[in-house]
Amino acid sequence: MSRVMEMLGKLSLTGEHLLLLALFLGACLLCGLVGAGIGRLAGKGAEGRSRKDAVRRSKAVISGQVVEQLAPLLPGFPCDLADVKFLGQPIDYIAFVSDKKTGRIDEVVFIEVKTGRSSLSPREKSLRNAVEQGRVRYVEWRF
Repeated sequence: MSRVMEMLGKLSLTGEHLLLLALFLGACLLCGLVGAGIGRLAGKGAEGRSRKDAVRRSKAVISGQVVEQLAPLLPGFPCDLADVKFLGQPIDYIAFVSDKKTGRIDEVVFIEVKTGRSSLSPREKSLRNAVEQGRVRYVEWRF
């Protein structure tokens, strides 16, 4: 916990960022409590083991989703928070890296946040391949 507090101390967070962080941490705590309650309700035997496994996987998914939301606030995130927009699907974030003085966009970055041993889904891999192969375009659509 002290390492987390140390990392948070290095960040320059506004009141809005702190509120969002508190909300996400509260949601994480709530999910942990719900998961623990479900785990206690699970029976013994094969059914109990499968329920415990489902709860474990559910906790992993929920914690991954929380980390996805907090990622731009964590040290080492690849882009400035002001340049980042959350999408969620099929990619977690898109960043419009810009010159702070002129506002000119210098680079567009697709960012997928992963935790633990999770890997890219087939859809995420296809998006990565499209970007790497230059199959990206800009369209101005008017009606």
